[in-house]
Amino acid sequence: MLNMDERLRQQISFMLELDKMKALYRQTYVLNEDRKENDAEHSWHLAVMAFLLAEHSNLPVDVLKVMKMVLIHDVVEIDAGDTYCYDTEGYKTKADREEKAAQRIFGLLPTDQKDEFYSLWREFEEAATADSKFANLLDRLQPILLNYTRDGISWKEHGVFSDQVRARNLRSGEASDDIAALIEEIIRDAEANGFLSIR
Repeated sequence: MLNMDERLRQQISFMLELDKMKALYRQTYVLNEDRKENDAEHSWHLAVMAFLLAEHSNLPVDVLKVMKMVLIHDVVEIDAGDTYCYDTEGYKTKADREEKAAQRIFGLLPTDQKDEFYSLWREFEEAATADSKFANLLDRLQPILLNYTRDGISWKEHGVFSDQVRARNLRSGEASDDIAALIEEIIRDAEANGFLSIR
């Protein structure tokens, strides 16, 4: 038995639980291999984007807080599974599944960290603050960039239409005019190149 105090034992237990994110595969393909990305890769990518692109936020954001949000926003998928963003049936139960998962997984932590992590996760989900709006924008931008760069591979695989991508990104301008304009440019070019179907 390792000699750890209770707080450290809880923190290590949570960290080891997060390793499961490496085996949770999303619907977006990585760029340089013929496989889909996992949740850990996605979260890492968003954390880098948070400090890389913060200057494009319409409002000042707390970059460290945004990084924390994006690093933990998908932790709940360990229990709840990944719900594809265009899966309308899956979204009917998503909130309940993820809330139960948040209670269990963040409950592994010491109380103060459990409260902090849960609060960050709720803030991300509600997308009402400047920090959480920017975090959500990054969460939407990253798969768009990967899909576009891979000639729409996942969009084609799932029969996604350009109006669905636009609808999912309607609030992008609340977080960043620059990135909202980039998303629209990508959608138009994806339409022109047949990466996204128009209906």
